[in-house]
Amino acid sequence: MRIAIGSDHAGYRLKDEIVRHLADRHVEVEDFGTREAEPVDYPAIGVKVAEAVADGKFDRGILVCGSGIGMSITANKVPGIRAALCGDTYCARMSRLHNDANILVLGERTTGVGPALDIVDAWLSTEFPGEERHARRIRLIHEIENRINGGGR
Repeated sequence: MRIAIGSDHAGYRLKDEIVRHLADRHVEVEDFGTREAEPVDYPAIGVKVAEAVADGKFDRGILVCGSGIGMSITANKVPGIRAALCGDTYCARMSRLHNDANILVLGERTTGVGPALDIVDAWLSTEFPGEERHARRIRLIHEIENRINGGGR
């Protein structure tokens, strides 16, 4: 599994912990930045990760900012992306089981390192089973994207 990961300055510490955690589990990760506390605009990082996932260069993505809200909003602007802001393992699993979320979003200021790593593990280990009712809803989301964006990806 190939994971694209990125953060702004308010999330880089948690992102770095996640990168180490995934490396220990032999998961291939590409870090899109940032790597320091110097302020950076979260949309610039969020869109790079989202586009890389939407283009199929990565299987999934993980984004981190202070609250997770800004990155969620940004990523979900990219056609084909279903980014889920998750604060617990239940939501992480459900985002995969019901929504086939392809980007996990976390807030460094709202989620501790231990719980965040548990959330990452739950999210990465849960596959989308493709049940018709959930697949139908995802198709409806794509229809909305196509109607609003004029085709999208």
